[in-house]
Amino acid sequence: METILKTVDLVKYYGDGENEVRAIDHTSIQVENGEFVALVGRSGSGKSTLLHMLGGLDRPDSGEVIIGGRNIFSLKDEQLAVFRRRKIGFIFQDFNLIPALNVWENIVLPLGLDGKKVNRDFVMDIVNSIGLLEKLKSLPSQLSGGQKQRVAIARALASRPAIILADEPTGNLDSKTEMEVISLLKACVRKYGQTLVMITHDETIAQMADRVMIIEDGKVVR
Repeated sequence: METILKTVDLVKYYGDGENEVRAIDHTSIQVENGEFVALVGRSGSGKSTLLHMLGGLDRPDSGEVIIGGRNIFSLKDEQLAVFRRRKIGFIFQDFNLIPALNVWENIVLPLGLDGKKVNRDFVMDIVNSIGLLEKLKSLPSQLSGGQKQRVAIARALASRPAIILADEPTGNLDSKTEMEVISLLKACVRKYGQTLVMITHDETIAQMADRVMIIEDGKVVR
């Protein structure tokens, strides 16, 4: 299988001396194209820091993050922002929808920001897959938590990124909605040939992944 994402000796420390926190401590991982990987660890283990660096949201002190054969931190900030918009889809716990935009507008927003023409057939296929056809003109305030996260999933898929990064995507949902959303997310990444790396603290959800990585004290231990 083709490696879509890897880190090489990634390091991120905060503070110094007695107050030094080794958030990411010489960590190397590898993710194959089309894989669904769950990143599991206790609060403070470094999993969110790692995900932010995988997505180019935070620069490491040293080491590399390579996506599609390219070390993303060799790019300048402006180039990295463009790369991130085109190659990485993000799904966050708090949805990050624009309140004044309706469902359709939220889904296609990243395409507009990148100057891309919207492939309406493709986006509508995603909308049908996630069951939001009747909600396209609704504002986020008119949606349930589960529906908001479905919009966030559709938005992440719409630009056909190389990889999708999800940070506790079900953290604000009840257990029934949580399983529905994760099942839907897994089905969608399979259908559209995506690669998914997801942070979760929930063992049940982690077991739905192809592979589980455990992180402790900034190191992937298994």
